[in-house]
Amino acid sequence: MSEQSQETLIYHLEALRRAVLAIVIATAVLYPVGYWLAPEIIGWLVRWCFPSGMGVLHYFSPMEVFWVHLKLGLILALAMAYPWNIWQLWRFLLPALYRGERRALGWWIVFSSVLFFGGIAFCVGVILPMLMNFSVGFASPELQPMLGLAQFLELAGWLMLAFGVMFQSPVLVLLAVRFGLVSTSSLRHQRPYVMLGILVVSAVLTPPDVVSQVMLAIPTWLLFETGLFLAKRIEKENTI
Repeated sequence: MSEQSQETLIYHLEALRRAVLAIVIATAVLYPVGYWLAPEIIGWLVRWCFPSGMGVLHYFSPMEVFWVHLKLGLILALAMAYPWNIWQLWRFLLPALYRGERRALGWWIVFSSVLFFGGIAFCVGVILPMLMNFSVGFASPELQPMLGLAQFLELAGWLMLAFGVMFQSPVLVLLAVRFGLVSTSSLRHQRPYVMLGILVVSAVLTPPDVVSQVMLAIPTWLLFETGLFLAKRIEKENTI
């Protein structure tokens, strides 16, 4: 390796170190705020999602609530620091990109972020209340629900992550077509296999109930079709 290459590598490693350090500092600064907000977020989720027959949340070990607040505080800190963290990564990648690539990457980041948080909002706004109402339907005088705090938040967190990830389907379609990995005509002919794949992934990412699986698969399919429509326009522009 030449001396110039070594200097370039050292420069990039130093830039990466500064970006990671800025991300860690921002998250650490916001962590107390996230920890302070954690009880309010839990209370809001319970009020929003729990039907009257579900009762209240319980905890089953002396330190369970403390550890849950710590974990949720970190998640909230990362969410609040997200714009700053993305900006730091953008600054790190900027020197290695051409002007057109910078603009394209900026749009990809914005589009992907909107879809991710849109998936989380859809999960919290629609899926969690529906799932809780579905669950309480099994209650009877002889069978009463007793849901733990950690269990509920684990379920909610996993579902929100699943919806955020699955809502990235238009981005994946656009990237695959943009870089020539697949054509839109090929994707149209493979629709049945794509739908099967969506159902399988939805079944893996959600609890073993048909309601949440279908409610994840349907919007993912619609978003896939949206990505296919947009990718077709990209193909037409590239052929002009």
